Amino acid sequence: MQYFKTFISQLKKQLNGSSLPGQNAQLAMAPITRLEELKRTQSDRLPKQSAVLVLFYPADSETKLVFIKRPVDDTIHSGQIAFPGGRVEPDDRDIIHTALREANEEVNIDPSEVTVLGALSKLHIPPSNFDVYPIVGHTIRRPQLNGNYEVDKILEIGLNELLHPETKTTKTIHHRLGKLVDVPCYYVEGEVIWGATAMMVSELIQLIRAIK
Repeated sequence: MQYFKTFISQLKKQLNGSSLPGQNAQLAMAPITRLEELKRTQSDRLPKQSAVLVLFYPADSETKLVFIKRPVDDTIHSGQIAFPGGRVEPDDRDIIHTALREANEEVNIDPSEVTVLGALSKLHIPPSNFDVYPIVGHTIRRPQLNGNYEVDKILEIGLNELLHPETKTTKTIHHRLGKLVDVPCYYVEGEVIWGATAMMVSELIQLIRAIK
């Protein structure tokens, strides 16, 4: 538990330091289709706003993060691995409130138990025209996770597993554009973390590796 507390303290300092790794870290895990979509979907429309919760907690003598797998349906992000989160609603006080509310609705994380540490860099998602704000937080114990109808599967991934060099790889996926695409990803527990979520994880990992 002391290791977890020390890690959280150091991570908070990194998140609130002079600068974040930002786009350079994100683009290290960007699929080629992202650049194609940016060209194809350039618009004067204001992006919609959303937030996700990147939650750390101690469990089974290690530090873990919670991810979700979206159901396979006809939506843009069908079947993908993501952090719990969603769009800003009119009654949300701020972007942190959005992340905590959505995490509570999707996987039953109690907002009152979450301590917010900071945020990663904003990330734009071209297909859905969303700006996503990754809010980073922690709880002092494992949440009682339970997914709603928006969640096909909950993944509790150990930080050490995510940091392992062999987790970062390239996989061929069936892209929603109807073709096979090789994408940079994190391959964990038989699941492919790619796209926007992998880009957020890339920045997070760079921050963590910078901890002295």
